[in-house]
Amino acid sequence: MSRIKTHVNVGDTVEVIAGGAKGAKGQVTSINAVKGTCVVAGARVIKKTLKKSEQNPEGGIAEVDGPVHLSNVKKA
Repeated sequence: MSRIKTHVNVGDTVEVIAGGAKGAKGQVTSINAVKGTCVVAGARVIKKTLKKSEQNPEGGIAEVDGPVHLSNVKKA
């Protein structure tokens, strides 16, 4: 698969300029260029349910960083 160019890279500090997380600043932890999204640490925290497993016998709810569309972020 060929590399798709984006205006931000992993490790860049960015600011969210639109959406529910508007005004949040953080570091880019991952990029999905095919979907056009990136994960910004601390910007869009979502709750995810966890199934019972050996690592997590109780199951539960975890807070993880959610994706933000690339058009909604700019370099800070």
